[in-house]
Amino acid sequence: MKKLFTQLTFSWLSLNMVATSLLAAGGEGDHHGLSVTAEEIFKIGPLPITNSMVTCWVVCLFIVFLIRFLVGKPQLVPSKGQILVESVIDVVRNITGPIVGKRLVTPTFWLTSAVFIFILTQNWSGLFPGVGSVGMKDESGHVVEAWIRPGNADLNMTLALACVTMVSWLYFIFRYAGLNLIMHDIFGNKADKLTTPAPIYVFLFLVFFGVGLIEIISICFRPVSLSFRLFGNVFGGESLLHSMYALGQGMPGVLSKIMPAVMMLPFYFLETLIGAVQALVFMLLTAVYIGLICNHGDDHH
Repeated sequence: MKKLFTQLTFSWLSLNMVATSLLAAGGEGDHHGLSVTAEEIFKIGPLPITNSMVTCWVVCLFIVFLIRFLVGKPQLVPSKGQILVESVIDVVRNITGPIVGKRLVTPTFWLTSAVFIFILTQNWSGLFPGVGSVGMKDESGHVVEAWIRPGNADLNMTLALACVTMVSWLYFIFRYAGLNLIMHDIFGNKADKLTTPAPIYVFLFLVFFGVGLIEIISICFRPVSLSFRLFGNVFGGESLLHSMYALGQGMPGVLSKIMPAVMMLPFYFLETLIGAVQALVFMLLTAVYIGLICNHGDDHH
């Protein structure tokens, strides 16, 4: 169990370091409201440090210290904090286990758990007061340069997460499936040779080869779909909260002080749900990509 907690901590840190190292490619936004790109705060040599990178680091360190505080030294008779952490671990394992198969549930756990908890905490970090609303303001009071920004509201972060996921996917399929099984899974003839007439069986080679080419194209677009889906939902939610806040501020008189919080409240609950769903979807897709090639009836052996 101690080894498992250590691997989990290392996974969060390594995933954050690899992802944020790709985060420096963002430009400057030119529109009012929440900028599409993360704002640069300062530089370390040639590397720009953005507000989303700082938020990622702070959230990851908080999670690591929180787990260490809750678990302490893992014991055979778990404490309340250890039970809480183990419950999260069991949920992830129970969800991904049937998808990736018994053989890969433990090897892939570091990836699926890190992806889920990392994305979940980063999504929910945007709901804390001050995130996206504290910073340099223009004459009308709108924030033009936020000092704190959710990590997943930056396309560079979500693209980095997708790239880390796909590289890990390549490792698992080559490590646990092998090149022959991969080629057969993508291009191989799936028809039963014994029950399929010979002319049709030969023709199906061409059909499945064409399907394999389409599958290769879809695999190449997986990083795009993973990154844009997560970025679109998080950025859209942040923009919605900003719009509701600005709409409440436009109310006359004393309502301008009350209505921003009233109008944002329903969407806070909505964004809490969306943040959890998007973390779950990203983790499930990661497990499905691995299981499609590596999990071929493990339960029937």
